[in-house]
Amino acid sequence: MAEETRMGAELASQERGREEVDPSSEVEEGKIDDEAVVSSPGRRPASEPLQPHPLEHAWTFWFNNPSAKAKQAAWGSSMRPVHTFSTVEDFWSLYNNIHHPRKLTVGVDFYCFKDKIEPKWEDLVCANGGKWTISCARGKADTVWLYTLLGMIGEQFDYGDEICGVVVNVRGKQERIAIWTKNASNEAAQISIGKQWKELLDSKETIGFIFHDDAKKLDRGAKSRYTV
Repeated sequence: MAEETRMGAELASQERGREEVDPSSEVEEGKIDDEAVVSSPGRRPASEPLQPHPLEHAWTFWFNNPSAKAKQAAWGSSMRPVHTFSTVEDFWSLYNNIHHPRKLTVGVDFYCFKDKIEPKWEDLVCANGGKWTISCARGKADTVWLYTLLGMIGEQFDYGDEICGVVVNVRGKQERIAIWTKNASNEAAQISIGKQWKELLDSKETIGFIFHDDAKKLDRGAKSRYTV
């Protein structure tokens, strides 16, 4: 736990001290600039050695724009990995060069999942899992998104091994942020993750956990199995 606490503190420290991104460098709204993401790690003096801070896991950002695909195409056919990172420095380099939820176009889904786990129900790691979801008014999810990312990649959850990743769904009137987990039937683990997520966000809102199996069978009729 000491190592995990140090990692989380390092992320929080860099978040407080990081420089603002130059607005002139932003890409067209709703787009993700892959070239900028992978080619803007920041410059250091040649005499200063690079000492990256490795994360416990490697993580991958994924981007999906369902509205861009033909109606006949299978769900997820427009989903693509953006970039994988495994250090604190790589995370901030990426985060500072991609749009935050309020700048993404309606209909977009943006994910951050552990490397090698695809953000799909069909993925073997996700298949028996579920998700906790928090909803925000349109344009208000940026802070929730950032704090969730920091808590997740900084290993601030007691049952961090249960977490697959997080997704933000940008819709017309709201943005939904959901943490996906592996074993939905492990009630103790899911309740712990839900409670710690609310504590991390200092949220008093009641949130629910839906099994992926229920969502597949019942779609929007799926009910929360757990609430905190």
